[in-house]
Amino acid sequence: MALKRWAASRRLKPGDGRELQRFRWWQLPLRSLFWLRLPGAGGHDRLHAVDVRHWARLDNSRIRAHLFLDGRHVAESKLPAVFPVDGGVIEVAMSSYGIKRCHYRPSGGQPRQLTPDPASAEGRRARFGARRPGLSRAIAIGSVLLLVIGVGLNLLQLAEPVSHIPPVTQRVGTFEAPIHLPIWLNLTLGGGAVLASMERALRLRYSSLLDAAGR
Repeated sequence: MALKRWAASRRLKPGDGRELQRFRWWQLPLRSLFWLRLPGAGGHDRLHAVDVRHWARLDNSRIRAHLFLDGRHVAESKLPAVFPVDGGVIEVAMSSYGIKRCHYRPSGGQPRQLTPDPASAEGRRARFGARRPGLSRAIAIGSVLLLVIGVGLNLLQLAEPVSHIPPVTQRVGTFEAPIHLPIWLNLTLGGGAVLASMERALRLRYSSLLDAAGR
């Protein structure tokens, strides 16, 4: 953890003081915006915002997260980012499908997720979950099932050619996959796995086993 914090501090740069722009509807696929209110000195709350432009790729395609305090730009960092704030740090990380972590980690206590802006894709998904919890849970379960099926079938089909490599054959023998899917079905399942990972990213759910393996 200390090594990660040190590496994150090397990526951190001071902000330029510019004003935070309001979220626009056409930025839905391009931007994520999260909010965190923390008590400050003198009993006055300070409002933090984390702004990530998904395709604002700089420095060899490294996306940056920007930290705003009371509407002004105070820091930026390549991802994964760790921003020091009052009483702890804000951690930001991204997968191939969207934000996988945007949490406040206090010096003592449990991390908690920042609140997505209501106009953002993450905010709209959270609002849908609050309004239609049953349907939201069904979609979430469906996303997991699509990934489990996709990963499982990929492993089965990959095991057969791997088992024909001579050193592997000598050790474990050959394996014949019980299922051989047509190309169109493989493509369909692959597309479903991508959509499932995108849906999970809107809820900041990420599993290195499912979401990374389902790529």
